Order: sequence, then C-alpha cells, then structure tokens
Amino acid sequence: METEQPQTETPIPSQLAILPLRNMVAFPFMMAPLAVEEGPEAQLVTDAASTHKTFALVTTKSPEIEHPGPDDLHSMGTAVLMHRMIRMPDEARHLLVKGVARVRIMRFVRTEPYLIADVERVNDILVDDEELQALRQQLLALLQDIVHLSPHLPDELYIQALNIESPSVLSDLVTVNLNADVAERQGLLETVDVRTRLRTVIQLANRDRQLLELTHKMQEEAKGEMDEAQRQYFLRQQLKQIRKELGEEEEGSQEIEELREKIEAASMPEAAHTAATRELDRLKRMSPAAAEYTVARTYLDWLIELPWAKASEDKLDVKNAQQILDEDHYDLDKVKERIVEYLAVRKLNPDMKGPILCFVGPPGVGKTSLGRSIARAMGREFHRISLGGVRDEAEIRGHRRTYVGALPGRILQGIRTVCSNNPVFMLDEVDKLGADFRGDPSAALLEVLDPAQNGAFSDHYIEVPFDLSHVLFITTANTLATIPPALLDRMEVLTLPGYTEEEKLLIAKQYLIPRQRQENGLNGKQFRISDSALRTVIRSYTREAGLRNLEREIGTLCRKTARKVAEGEAKPPAVGGKVAREYLGPPHFASEVATRANVPGVVCGLAYTPNGGEVLFVEATRMPGKKSFTLTGQLGDVMQESATAALSWVRSNVKRLGIEPDFYEKSDLHLHVPGGAIPKDGPSAGVTMATALTSLLTGRKPKPRVGMTGEITLRGQVMPIGGVKEKCLAARRAGLQTVILPKRNEVDLEDLPAELKRDLKFVFVDRVIDVIEAALAPAG
Repeated sequence: METEQPQTETPIPSQLAILPLRNMVAFPFMMAPLAVEEGPEAQLVTDAASTHKTFALVTTKSPEIEHPGPDDLHSMGTAVLMHRMIRMPDEARHLLVKGVARVRIMRFVRTEPYLIADVERVNDILVDDEELQALRQQLLALLQDIVHLSPHLPDELYIQALNIESPSVLSDLVTVNLNADVAERQGLLETVDVRTRLRTVIQLANRDRQLLELTHKMQEEAKGEMDEAQRQYFLRQQLKQIRKELGEEEEGSQEIEELREKIEAASMPEAAHTAATRELDRLKRMSPAAAEYTVARTYLDWLIELPWAKASEDKLDVKNAQQILDEDHYDLDKVKERIVEYLAVRKLNPDMKGPILCFVGPPGVGKTSLGRSIARAMGREFHRISLGGVRDEAEIRGHRRTYVGALPGRILQGIRTVCSNNPVFMLDEVDKLGADFRGDPSAALLEVLDPAQNGAFSDHYIEVPFDLSHVLFITTANTLATIPPALLDRMEVLTLPGYTEEEKLLIAKQYLIPRQRQENGLNGKQFRISDSALRTVIRSYTREAGLRNLEREIGTLCRKTARKVAEGEAKPPAVGGKVAREYLGPPHFASEVATRANVPGVVCGLAYTPNGGEVLFVEATRMPGKKSFTLTGQLGDVMQESATAALSWVRSNVKRLGIEPDFYEKSDLHLHVPGGAIPKDGPSAGVTMATALTSLLTGRKPKPRVGMTGEITLRGQVMPIGGVKEKCLAARRAGLQTVILPKRNEVDLEDLPAELKRDLKFVFVDRVIDVIEAALAPAG
C-alpha cells in the first residue's frame, strides 16, 4: 500500500455503502487495490462510481461468511475514495482506492441489494508533546531496522516514513507493513488515541524485528550452497529456534519418552541398546516434519519390536512329540527319530544350539507340512520362507538404511512376525536360489545356516548382531545337485524318498480321504471308496513319488460324489474300480515295459530325477554308413560321455560278446532316449546304453520286465549310483520284476520297504559283462 499526506479534511457523506472485506483491514490515507466479482458488491462499486465515489470498507468478523450481514461486520471501518476502476472482460472490477478517514457505523438503513449505513467520522485523539515525538522517533528507528533486515520491504519505505509528519498516519503506514494478523490490525484501526496506537505498533514492530534478526543470524550461520534437503533442514532449524525463543514446548517430547520406555522394556543386548539410545537422541533433535524423522522412527520401531529376549517355551515331552509326529505323517521314521533325538538332547542340555536340517526329496512327499508338525510337537512358532527364484542378497541380509524404503531381510522380518527368537524356521526350495548382479543369496545364507556363526547374525539394516542360534532352521530341496557345496556342508541332510503303493494306500485312507471329505462337505456314509479303486487310481491315474496328484484325483472323486448328493441322491454308490474309471475318465498311465522292451536294441533303465524315480528306455539302431555315432533325446554332457564310454567298451569286447569285429567300419549307430522334450543327464545310464548296443549288435532280446542302473568304466566295471530307493519304486510302479544294481549298492537295500524286497528280484553285478548276461536272453 502507498500513503499520502493529509492536506485538507475530505468531506464524507452521512450515509455510505458498506463493502465487506475478508482477511484484510483498510487504513486512512493508504492506497489499496481491490478486486470485486459479480454480484451486489459489483453493483455497489458501479453506483459509487456514478455518484460521489465514496464508500466504506469494513472487515468481517469471520472470513468464512459468504454473504455477511450487519451483525457479521465490525462497527468501525475506513471511508475510501475511488481513484480508478477498470472493468475486466469477465465483468470483474479492479479498483484503486485511497483511505479517507476512520468511520463508525451508527445504524444500517438498507441491506438490499447491498448494505448502506449511517456513519460518522472518527477523529484521532492527539496530544502533541515530547512523549509523542519520542514514540514517533522510536517507531522510525524500528522501521529502519525492519527495512534493513527484511528482503521484501523496499528502502523507499523508510524514506517515505521520514517525510510523514503526522504520528497517526505514520502508525498506520507501519501497521500495514508489519506481519500482524487481521485481529491486531482491526484493533489498531479502532484505537483512536494516537499515543496508545503508537505504543501498540511499537510492540508489534519489536516482535517483527526480533524474528528478522533471528532469521538473519541463522542465515549467516548457514551460508553456502544448499540443495533441497539442506534448505528443508534450514527451515526446520528456523522453526525450532523460533519456538525456543517464544518459550513453546517442543513437539514430540511425549513420543520420545514413550520410545525411551519401550527401549528399556525390550531387554536388548548392550550393542542394540546403545544403537537404539543413539538413534533416539538423534530423533529428539529432529522435527517430526523432516523426511529423516520417519527413517529414524522406523529403524527404532524395528529395534524395539524384534524379540531379543522373547522365546517360546519348548515342550520337551519326547513321547508326546513322537505321538504328534505320528499323527500328522505316516512313515518318515528317520526324520521323526532325528527330531525326537533333538528334543531329548535339548532336555538334557537346554543351552544347545539348534541344528540345521535339510529335507531332500521329490515334490509331494510332505517336506513342508513336516516342518509345521515339528513346530507343533515342540510347542514353537512356525514361519516359512519360499526361496524359489530369489536372486537378491538383500532378501536375506536386508538393505542399508541409506536406500529409500530400506527394510531388514526376510530372516529378521520372519523373526519379528512370529515374535519369538526360537521359532521353527523353514527355508523352502533352497535348491532353487538364483544369483545375478545383485549378489548371491546362497552366499548370504552361509552365516544364517552355520551354528557356529549365526549367534551374531548381522543384518545390513539393523547393523546390530542378532542371535539366531536358538532357531531351528529347516531347509527343503528336491535335489542336492544345485545347492552350493559350502552351503550344503552346513546342513544335516535327511532324505525323504517316494512312497510305495502300499504306503500311498495307507496314507490315502488315513489322511487324504478324510481331508477331501471335509473340504467337499461329505461324510463317511456319503463317500466310500474301496481299496481296489484306490489301487486303480494309484496305478492308472498317478505316476509320482509324492502324493499331490493322488490327492487331486481323490478330490475329483469327492466332487463327483458331492454333485450327486446335491442333486438329491441321499446315498451315492461306493466308489469301486468301475465307478472310479467313470468319474476319472480313461487311465492316464499304462505300463510300457511289455510292449517296448521285447526287441533287440531296446533296454529299460532306471533314472533318478528331482521328481523321484523314473523308468528310462534306451533305443539303439544300426544303418549303413561310415562310422558315425548319433545321440538324441536332449542328453546332457555327462550322459553323452556315458554313451561314448559304452560304445568304446562294446568295440573293445567284440570277440567276447560275439560281435563282428568290423561292425563299425561300414555302419552308423544311433542311440536315442525317448522323451526328447525332457532334458536328461547323469552317469547312471551307462550300463543301460552298453546293454542296448550289445543287444542291437548281437540280436539278443532283453529279458522281460528287467530294469538296470549303474555307471560304467572303460575297463567294464560297474560303479555305484544314488537314488536306489527312488529307482526301485519307479521299477515297481512300471511293473518290472528284476532290477540289476551295482554290487556296491547292496547295502542300500536295508532302507527299502519290505514290500519292495518282496516284489522285486535284485541282481548285483561288478562288471558290465555280468549285466549283459543278466539282462539279455541267450542268442538264437
């Protein structure tokens, strides 16, 4: 606003139109711009422009009132004279007005279309003496300081104030340029005693000068280049210093004290307690509006909520644990025995560290569910993490707090979730961990799964050692081949092989059928299935080491039965072999042994895959050519080397085998393993390939229902292999009667179920020539 020195007293009509102001106070002798929108106010301005151009500006008591009436206005305002009016294209009016005098509203004479009131001029009470001049000089000095310190006020303002002789106009000029609120300005407008008004303006000017001095001081201390984060920090420091100068209590003090109490109650170790206290002191010095405040608060919450001293009480009743494990799972005696042994040792030595167990076996044999049963038997919390496809080391160790959105790794997240520092922690699919430019998660697990090191596990986010030695870690895998040796060395491997037909039958009757009945809303009378039907489902509709597909097929039978019950059949027929075929459709699997292994050159082998044992046919054929040897069937490098070794052995033993010495000179040989879409690898098919080549070149047919496995050497020795139980289970499922095994695998028969030993005939061999004699029928 600008001001003009009063020359002569401008006459004011006794009645004036009243224009309400919101969040603004007009003062005499001040030039002010106004903008008036469409409506009664625009009509008021238009009428005033066509008459004496004088009206009154009066501030509303509340800025929220849209259409203020007589009771919504203060009683005193300022009469103004319109100097200029510009009509905009949108019908808005832009005005430039000059204050003339203070006026008091006596009474309202009209409210429509706009307010008109009788007014009287309010003159200042002015006694010009030395005190008044002293107050004037003091105000000028304050204004000089404010103009010097404020970046927004021009230097000309002080020059203008020096040339104003009237103390009343000077006080109004300074008021307009101070950081005063509407209430303070209205109070000064209504103060007619100039001496009192000057004292009040001096108080407000002193306040503004102190704030500007404080700001200037802090700006001097914070000189230099500042990025956005530094600028925000500076503003927060300003706010803090202002609160300190005003004697206001800092926000968040109660929250800080609550956090301090939680830290003391968390029973942290010394290192964690020191880190938490240090972070709390740092948090105390921050403004809650700061971005770093949330980061520090989240870190403190993690430190407080981790169960440093919270542990589940172990149930060390060995007999009860054995009973729970037997209730939940059939067989798996070795695993159950190991858990019971752990509980027994724990009972005798409470301070022992938890073992690191690794359950290895094909899908569907109960590895994951066994972990839940172990937790229930021990009375501990259970947490499972799926590691399949994890390729980032930070998933295990967490991110450092310098990253946006950083969090601890999955290990400490799981510990916090179960609120116990000794849960049963299952790391599922550890054999499917990946690695890329973000690090190797399996390397990060080395510390987690080492009982000698995990007592002080360090997460990148927490940066304080956490004791994992009381956690019972259980990992699961389908194969050991893809687990890094250093990680595998830290684990105690327990193998869970596939189930025999009798075991599947018993498990289905005890666990799978009751569960599927319940899930499909059936009872024992509505769904009944015979043993023969179950055997049909096991043999003809599933071919797996585990039980998942078997449970799916049983679920299908239950759903078919549930439909009949829903359609009104109170007692559907029991599911026998005929009904099972009707419900499930044509059989999915049939034995191929009898049809494929009855011609020279086709031999049945046994293989081990992550999904269990499989029957593998090897086919060999001969054609005129020039000494080429073709291998097909998507064979891996090791399997191709086994085929080459088998051919070399056959060529070096042609006389012994009764083969033409020059058979390879004018022939091409082709060795094929059907199932070309499935990758195959491993050395255990060596004897099968040698037998297939011998059968082809001698014309001897393989004996019916014979399967074999073993690695060969160039000297004709048969080396031991792994996965004996799985291969024997596959042989039995396929209908084989004789299995040829390496001599050194004879000890593995101790782990075979009794029904396998009963149904299969085992032939143990040391040399490939013995395999030939046991697998092929005599010539002729």
